[in-house]
Amino acid sequence: MSNLNKIKDIIEQSIKAKQSILANNTFVAAINKCADEISKSFTNGNKLLLCGNGGSAADAQHIAAEFSGRFYKDRKALPAEALHVNTSYLTSVGNDYGFDVVYSRMIEGIGNAGDVLIAISTSGNSDNIVKAMQAAKEKGMTCIALTGESGGSLLHLADITLNVPSTETPRIQEAHILIGHIICQLVEEKLF
Repeated sequence: MSNLNKIKDIIEQSIKAKQSILANNTFVAAINKCADEISKSFTNGNKLLLCGNGGSAADAQHIAAEFSGRFYKDRKALPAEALHVNTSYLTSVGNDYGFDVVYSRMIEGIGNAGDVLIAISTSGNSDNIVKAMQAAKEKGMTCIALTGESGGSLLHLADITLNVPSTETPRIQEAHILIGHIICQLVEEKLF
């Protein structure tokens, strides 16, 4: 396969994953429900926390920045934070307690009932992400999972699971950022 054909094939795979989401009314309604839950949390004076590993950590940070900075509108900052951005915390807890608790320990410290957690894991099985969601559930937080096709362990833990219909990590991550942008836009329009 030539590189040009390979490029076209990759783009087609990305479009296919998104077309599957588009055709699934239950999935589309779940995206809307996420936006409603986050809007309600912000309206009630609560916050949005996000976590992920690798590219999913980058997506968590990206989505948090859209809320705390701005998306389309010049408006007040919304309280959203990716849990991995404090490297001193991340490395000390990872060293002293283990990487599997870096997110759950932060949620124990700053999570509150009424807050929302978006946990991002393409497999849905990353130990530290699963433990983060368990800690969030104990705190009375609303839990949203962005995963791949199977949903993994997060499927039955989350209040809302958006499991992208793909098994290809890059295609899943591309859909996750699309979903994140949609949620940002809906929340911003609802609140401002």
